[in-house]
Amino acid sequence: MLDILAQIFRTLWAHKLRSFLTMFGIAWGVGSLLLLVGLGEGFRSGNQRELDQLGKDIMFIFPAKAPAVEGSLTSGRKYEITYADYRDIRREAKHVLAASPVLNRGDIRAVSEFATANGQVIGIEPQFAEIRYLPIDNGRWLNAMDEQQRRNVAVLGTEMAHNLFPGRPVVGNTILLNGIRFDVVGVLKSVGKGENNSTNSRVYLPYSVMSTFFPVKDATQLDALSFINFRPTSREAHIIARDEVRRIIARNHGFSAANEDAFEDWDTVKSAEMVGKIFDAMNLFLGSVGIVTLALGGIGVVNIMLVAVTERTREIGLRKALGATNRSILMQFFLEGILLCVGSGLIGMAAAGGLMAALATLPSPEGFDTPRLVPSTAILAISCLSLAGIVAGLYPARKAAMLTPVDALRAD
Repeated sequence: MLDILAQIFRTLWAHKLRSFLTMFGIAWGVGSLLLLVGLGEGFRSGNQRELDQLGKDIMFIFPAKAPAVEGSLTSGRKYEITYADYRDIRREAKHVLAASPVLNRGDIRAVSEFATANGQVIGIEPQFAEIRYLPIDNGRWLNAMDEQQRRNVAVLGTEMAHNLFPGRPVVGNTILLNGIRFDVVGVLKSVGKGENNSTNSRVYLPYSVMSTFFPVKDATQLDALSFINFRPTSREAHIIARDEVRRIIARNHGFSAANEDAFEDWDTVKSAEMVGKIFDAMNLFLGSVGIVTLALGGIGVVNIMLVAVTERTREIGLRKALGATNRSILMQFFLEGILLCVGSGLIGMAAAGGLMAALATLPSPEGFDTPRLVPSTAILAISCLSLAGIVAGLYPARKAAMLTPVDALRAD
């Protein structure tokens, strides 16, 4: 076996350019396949991370317009989402795990004794933290007593806290919102990448307090909401939960729940599934291209090995005349084909892995993770390379082994 391997490497070295070009083609195909699929996975995981930082399996229902005629977007009347709708959802929607009313105002000025700032002021109930991703950095989150007793307390996003209290303690201090005093009881951790994430620039108040001092502007109903956030009992039940919420809204506002145009909602579960399908299709396409590339590389190796058999016909005849068995001849050419395919494939994998590791040290754009080696794709590439190596080595090797010494020695 050592003699065979030594002979293989001597042969490859004797034809350096041919061996290099053959191996480069396969290594390039494998490296490109792994890198492209890794980029796709980076987009997928980055998108999922962005959704997870909103919250897990979040759903929204917004005020909308109910068309008088189904399918007609120019006719109909606007309706508002109300606190009564929220109460009915909590009571009747069996597949809704948690829900919270949301009041959102962006025209409220926040003032501390050190600075002023503008941002979003959000009125919510305590269970909002069970729906959205709101990690506490310091202090506490709003609780049921804050809501029931209508306490003037606030939780600040990290950017809002930094703007109002630069380099100073935040929890325990007070702020003024349009001249009304609030005690700061908590500060959130930074959410997302960059300084422009709106979650970091918010002030969170108990819903009962927000509805008293800062209701929805220009609303026709006193209990109007900006929207309702809710979460299904399970990821698989998100469509059922959405339909339950739609039926309640349609009943309360006097239109048909079958009218799709009457609803303005956002289902992050559905969005994630759609994005997942796009990336699955992309990975399938890239995988197919990669397999075709590897197949072409295998055909190239078969061609090279057939040329090698033709060039070395007299050598094969001499070796067989001196006692070499069919098995040793078969093994030499078979191993040569395997080494060309698998060896160059491993080089391609190593190069792709090294490039991905280098990219991981660089800052990644928002909504995108650095590419990473996908184990299933690597296993697929190794399997295809092994198959290509077997085919590329076995047929030329068998042809070489079947030559008779006399015919081989007579060959030009």
